[in-house]
Amino acid sequence: MDDRKLLILYGSQSGTSQDVAEKVYREAKRRHFATRVMSLDSYTVANLLQEGLVIFVCATTGQGDPPDNMKLFWRFILRKNLPSNSLVNLKYAVLGLGDSSYQKFNVIAKKLFKRIQQLGGQSLVPVGLADDQHDLGPDAVIYPWLTSLWNQVLSLSPLPPGLEIIPGHIRPPPRYNVLFSEESSKVPDLSVFRLGNQGNNAYSQSNPFYARLISNNRVTSEDHFQDVRLVRLDIQGSNISFSPGDVVSLAPRNSQESVDEFIQHMKLSPNTLFTLQQNDPDIPLPFTLPHLCTVSYLLQHYLDINSVPRRSFFELLVYFADNELEKEKLEEFCTAEGQEELYSYCNRVKRTILEVLQDFPHTSANIPFEYLFDVIPQLQPRAFSIASSLQAHPEEIQVLMAVVEYRTKMFRPRRGVCSTWLAGLDPRKGVHVPVWVKRGTITFPTDPATPVIMVGPGTGCAPFRSFIQERSSKQIAGNILYFGCRNQEKDFFCADEWTSLVERGLLTLYTAFSRDQEDKIYVQHRIEETSQALWNLLDKHNAYFYIAGNAKRMPDDVSDALKAAIQKYGNRTAEEADKYLLQLDQKKRYQAETWS
Repeated sequence: MDDRKLLILYGSQSGTSQDVAEKVYREAKRRHFATRVMSLDSYTVANLLQEGLVIFVCATTGQGDPPDNMKLFWRFILRKNLPSNSLVNLKYAVLGLGDSSYQKFNVIAKKLFKRIQQLGGQSLVPVGLADDQHDLGPDAVIYPWLTSLWNQVLSLSPLPPGLEIIPGHIRPPPRYNVLFSEESSKVPDLSVFRLGNQGNNAYSQSNPFYARLISNNRVTSEDHFQDVRLVRLDIQGSNISFSPGDVVSLAPRNSQESVDEFIQHMKLSPNTLFTLQQNDPDIPLPFTLPHLCTVSYLLQHYLDINSVPRRSFFELLVYFADNELEKEKLEEFCTAEGQEELYSYCNRVKRTILEVLQDFPHTSANIPFEYLFDVIPQLQPRAFSIASSLQAHPEEIQVLMAVVEYRTKMFRPRRGVCSTWLAGLDPRKGVHVPVWVKRGTITFPTDPATPVIMVGPGTGCAPFRSFIQERSSKQIAGNILYFGCRNQEKDFFCADEWTSLVERGLLTLYTAFSRDQEDKIYVQHRIEETSQALWNLLDKHNAYFYIAGNAKRMPDDVSDALKAAIQKYGNRTAEEADKYLLQLDQKKRYQAETWS
């Protein structure tokens, strides 16, 4: 490579790809590369023709789909009319971030690696396939992959004479410069601050619609172990449109309790005013913060102080450690040998960034305010399947949300940032929630004559409720729902609604209440019991089959029950049943939306 320019492009559904991309950026700067970091869709893809070295960091979503900020790039790079030598001058590497509990693990990274190769690109290292399910998390793949990558990069583009790799112990400059305002007595009312242009109906993370909270009623019994809410949001006046299978994203907030704890621990003043300035022309200022911001607003809306930290978090903390005991432990967490202990300390018990900072008081006391933007990742939006139809509920979005709370060995229970915040909002106070709608990964058939079989235990029924409402409002039958939960009297969501549709002949409902009898009954058992009817619908009536819910065991168990039905009533071998299911998948007649 003639010059030492490097481009890092990331595509992410959450903030993980961006976090990894920024780690690569810091490593590239240490090696004196002129480096840019951009999301894939903010990059003009035609410029790849002129690039010499590009590192792609990308996630996979849903049914093997690209993340939102990669979709335009993806459509372009897959165009069949691109010449096979388009990228002959490009040297590249691809790092995928995925979860092997999903059926199409890291498929976007694999396809991207292969596609660029087809267009003449020269790969530096094999595609990296990081896995959230690995005992040590995605870092188990990321760090060895980066070591191989930098060895290759420096062999092709050695350091200029007189320059050496900047040692790891030298602290990099902060991402942003911070200017504190002297007018601290004039604290603005940021409760009325609104992102974006409210007259623009193209809603997104940078321009959300502020939907009024109508209600967030509990739909499980008070004595049930899990609190599940049906959240209703008023989108009147927004012109927001959506279809069954689409998702609504919203920007959550940290709890006031954790914000107050952080402020107290870091000895900050909540009303201190500041503005940010660029410190690097390649790193834009965050668009989700007001120009004149308070420390309190920053902590409530922007810094993800309740997330479980990654290894890179500890690498940055080392720069501020002057206490020998704390420094020794932090450095150990940054070594390959210390990863098992780091996993036990952080991931196994879901210890938060705030709790880690409290565990390392001398180090956290040394962190300058401007470095908080480097050390702590940005709070990411949360996405939920829309659980309602505009046909049934005009100008409204409904979400079926489980309030996340569980215990580990930590003294305090672990709580979901978004679900806890949303469940705690009082609709009587005129609360508004920033939202935007995105195309979902599930697509439903448009032909009213097509039977649709839906397996949605727990909150997995949310996208199916949207579709059933849509069809029922038009008096369209052929809807088959398999719903599972623990107890009929405690967590049978929307029971009255389903029963009414059954009585009207618009829904066929099979229920599995796992704890209402001695032998546990799950949705896969109901599929086994009705397998002949299922096979008839699939083979004779071109039915579509959907699964939505927790990715642990249910999707595989349901898939196995379906294959058994194909074997038994389709008179096929196990291998032929697999092939039949693959054909359904390719025709989009078999779809799964699962999460871990």
